[in-house]
Amino acid sequence: MKKNVFYLMMLFLVFTACNREDVQNNPANIEVAQKDPLGSKEINEKINETIKTKGKFSWKESSDHFVWSAIFQGNKIASIGFGSSFDRDLDPNNAAIENEILDLIKKYEGKTDRILLSSDKYLNQIDVAIEKQETIIALRKMKNIRYLEPADYRYFENENKYNGTAAKSSGSSSGCGFESTALNAADYTTVTPNAKAPWSFAKHNITSAWNYSTGAGVTIGVIDSGVSPEQSLLGSSFNNGLSSGRTISKNGVYVDSVWPWSTGYDGSADKCGHGTSMASAMAAPRNNQGQPVGVAYNANLVTYRAASNVVLDGYHEQNGVKIAFTELGNNNNVKIISMSMGHIFSVGKIEDGVKYAYSKGKLIFCAGGTSTSFTTFVGVIFPAWMPETQAITGVKENTSNQKCDVCHSGAEIAFTYQMERASGSNIPVLSYYNGQTDYVGGSSVATASTAGIAALVWSKNPSWTRDQVLNKMRQSSTYYPTKNSDYGYGNINVLQAVQ
Repeated sequence: MKKNVFYLMMLFLVFTACNREDVQNNPANIEVAQKDPLGSKEINEKINETIKTKGKFSWKESSDHFVWSAIFQGNKIASIGFGSSFDRDLDPNNAAIENEILDLIKKYEGKTDRILLSSDKYLNQIDVAIEKQETIIALRKMKNIRYLEPADYRYFENENKYNGTAAKSSGSSSGCGFESTALNAADYTTVTPNAKAPWSFAKHNITSAWNYSTGAGVTIGVIDSGVSPEQSLLGSSFNNGLSSGRTISKNGVYVDSVWPWSTGYDGSADKCGHGTSMASAMAAPRNNQGQPVGVAYNANLVTYRAASNVVLDGYHEQNGVKIAFTELGNNNNVKIISMSMGHIFSVGKIEDGVKYAYSKGKLIFCAGGTSTSFTTFVGVIFPAWMPETQAITGVKENTSNQKCDVCHSGAEIAFTYQMERASGSNIPVLSYYNGQTDYVGGSSVATASTAGIAALVWSKNPSWTRDQVLNKMRQSSTYYPTKNSDYGYGNINVLQAVQ
C-alpha cells in the first residue's frame, strides 16, 4: 500500500512538472480567464483606488490581465527588466536570458519581426511589442524576469481625458510656461557685482556660505526639459560676473513623437521652460546684469532634455529619463544628479537607471512631488521614494514642517527648502528670455536648490565621498539627529554645512 501511494505521488509530481513545461512551451495550453482588455478609464480608476487604499501602486502586484490591458491600451509596447542585476556588466548571462525572452515572445506572438523595440546597452532591460495576453502570462512565469510593465501607458493623459483636469506632478508655478515676471524688491537682495540673491538664500545662510564655497570644481547633472537657447546666462555668458572657469554642457535624449518606434532626438533646447528654471535656481552665474543668481554659481552643469514636461508620461519621456541617468552615471565628472520630475507610480526602466547612477557613486536628488489637481491624494512620488535618492520638498518661509500649498510630504522626504512666502512669492530665477526674470515654486525648485547646496558642500571638501557630503548636510539641518516623520532632516543651514 505504501509503495502504491509513493508511485502515485511520483506520477502526480511528474504530471505536474510536465504540465508546467507544456505551459511554458505550448501557447495552446495557456488559459485566459478574461479575453477582453480593460479600458483606460477602468485602468486609471484601479490605479487611483490602489494608491488611496495602499499608498502605492505597483505593476508587479497587479494581475496578468490588468498588466496586459495596460500594455494593450499603450500601443502594445512592454518594458521588461531581466537577469540577476539591473547592470549588464554584473550579469554574465544577460545575452542568453534576453534571447530566451525574445524566443518565447516570438513563439507566443506567432511572428518573428518587429518584436524588439530597444535593448539597453548598460541595463538588463528591453522594450518589446506584445499583443497577446497569453504572452504576458508566459513571460511572468519566467524566473529571470525582474519586471514586466506597460512601456507606453499614458496615465496622466487618460486622467485628463476622463476627468478634465490638468495633469501635473508639479505646481502651476513650476510646470511648463514661458512667462516673465518683474521681481518684487522685497524678494531679493543685490550682491556684487550686480546680481539678485533670492530671499531664500538668507533663510538658509547661502550668501554667508559663499565666503567658504561657491561650487567650483563640482559638476551637477540636471535631468529635465532642457535649457533655453535664448538665455545667454545659461549659455555663452555662463561665466559672467563672479562666475568663472566653469562649463555648461547641453544634451538631448528625448524623441518628440507619440509613436514609440520613432527615433531621432529633438535636441537640448527647452520647449517647456521648467528645465531652464531649475538650471537657474541651482547654478545661474553671479552676474553683473541685475539678474537672479543660483545657489552654486561656480558649479559646472551637464543638462539633459529627457522629457517634454514634468510628468513622465509615455514611452519617450520614460526612455529619455532612463538614458539620462545611465549617461550621467557613466560621466566621471558628474558628482550630483538633480531631477525635478516624476510619476505617481514606479517605472521599472527609470528605477534601473537610478540604481545604475547610484552604483557609480552619484548623489541623487529628486522632487518629492507637487500637485494642483487630482494627484493631491499622492504622497512622495517616484523616483523620490527610492532609497537611492534624496527626496526634497518645499516649505513655507520660516518653517521646516509646513509644506508649500502644492507640495507633497511623507516619510521618504530627506530635506526641505523654504520656497513659499506669506505674500505668495516663490523663488526668483532667470526667465526663458534674456534680461527677464520669473518666479518658480513647488518641490521642483526646492530640489534644484538643494542640489546646489550639495555642490557647495562637496566643493569645500573635494575628497569626500557621497555619504560624507550627505552626512554633513544632515548634521547641519533642523531636525538632526532625529528625522521628522514627514519632513526628513528639515532645512539645511548652509553656512554650517560648509564650515
